[in-house]
Amino acid sequence: MFTGIVRTVGRIDERVEHAAGDVSFTVTTAAIDPTGIAVGDSICVSGACLTAVEVTPAGFRADVSAESLARTTLRGFAAGRRVNLETALKPDTPLGGHLVSGHIDGVAEVLARRGDARSVRFEIRAPKALARYVAEKGSVCIDGVSLTVNGVAGAVFDVNIVPHTLEVTTLGELVPGSTVNLEVDQIARYVERLLAYREA
Repeated sequence: MFTGIVRTVGRIDERVEHAAGDVSFTVTTAAIDPTGIAVGDSICVSGACLTAVEVTPAGFRADVSAESLARTTLRGFAAGRRVNLETALKPDTPLGGHLVSGHIDGVAEVLARRGDARSVRFEIRAPKALARYVAEKGSVCIDGVSLTVNGVAGAVFDVNIVPHTLEVTTLGELVPGSTVNLEVDQIARYVERLLAYREA
């Protein structure tokens, strides 16, 4: 589990390997002490929960399955790509965002970006099948960042990114046409499943 509070930004190094439909890459970061990461640990990489299969002096290496490649923006990651990073939630970690699983529900598209006082407001279009889970003043996770939904119009919703978040995450790099990993609120998914089971 994660909180959606990005700890640092890392970078995909030059060793991106494709094999049998999967991908393996190394993430380098100076802000996370590799001695605190063990093989098998879960790390949220731009919203996607990945397992560290190797720990290096500069970061960690992870495998990305065909399922993850099909459902996330990870399929387009190349050497040099900056990524948001968060290590797994510990019992004493303050829950500053919301509970995030790191299981991406789908890929959303940035439609518009405009200034809003010192912040930036983004309009984002969710996949049609996920739009029903996005609620005004509810929570979503965009590229691993916990955000509050300001408004909803059909499949389009908007979020406001404050200057600090723009500075310490990759969200400041988003422009219209960018694609992002979207994880909807877990409670909404479970409520729907429970209601559907009861009706069945």
